[in-house]
Amino acid sequence: MKAKKIITFLLMVVLTVCFTLSLAQAEKLKIAIMQDKKGAAAKYKPLVPYLKNNGIDVSFVGTPNYTAAAKMFASGKVDAMFSGSGVAGTMIIKDVSYPIARPLSTDGTSTYWAVVLAKKGSPKYAGSADYFKGKKIIYSALASSGEFYFHSIGGHKTAAKLMKAASHGAAIDALARGAADIAVVKNRVWAKMKKKYPDLEVVGNDTGENPNGTLIVSKKLDPGLSGKLSNAMVGLMQDPSSAASDAREQMKIMGYIKTTKADFSHTLEMLGKAGVDKGFDFEY
Repeated sequence: MKAKKIITFLLMVVLTVCFTLSLAQAEKLKIAIMQDKKGAAAKYKPLVPYLKNNGIDVSFVGTPNYTAAAKMFASGKVDAMFSGSGVAGTMIIKDVSYPIARPLSTDGTSTYWAVVLAKKGSPKYAGSADYFKGKKIIYSALASSGEFYFHSIGGHKTAAKLMKAASHGAAIDALARGAADIAVVKNRVWAKMKKKYPDLEVVGNDTGENPNGTLIVSKKLDPGLSGKLSNAMVGLMQDPSSAASDAREQMKIMGYIKTTKADFSHTLEMLGKAGVDKGFDFEY
């Protein structure tokens, strides 16, 4: 009887040690997410149990806008960030990060571009910055389909007034209520909102595409952990586990696809035209 108690006790000790070690082996990672409206970061929550199953303990850090997220990332307060291509491209140019993966939507798309919106019946934008002369323009700060695109086409040199919105949706709302004459926004956001605003239309657009919602990691992050994260993200698409299938279903994606600097070729060219260099301090 005494021997059985001793064996039982030893087994419990072994299990406790193993459990403690397994917790210790889960590497911690802080990921920044732009949270321009309440609950915006919630869409990434399904990744938490999935990544935990892959030995990565994730915590999300919400930021109010692109500028705050960019500065937090650059200062080393977070290890990675789900980012718009404008901020991601800027981080690549500043040589502080690199991309690893981006989501593949259920419709098979993984990129986006800027569209120029105005009241229905307005003249079409044909490429000349003179189009914006005397007009009030609104866009999302540091967005490749917002502020960066507008600077790359020289619109900031002719517009009468430049206004920054907290998000692409907020920019569309402002245009609709007459607070601006032109809105420069992400085509995906416009596609979701255009039924709500039948009096607005696309009058122009960018000619290239940018990676959507890319996960970028700091160059300061341990290469081993970065590789582990990359494998887990790309592996989500084929992972048969319930945590993986729940993440795909709840996030409405097929999974994540490998993403490299080469996928940012148009974005980087556009950012260069917009005046972004290593010394760019995340605001004009």
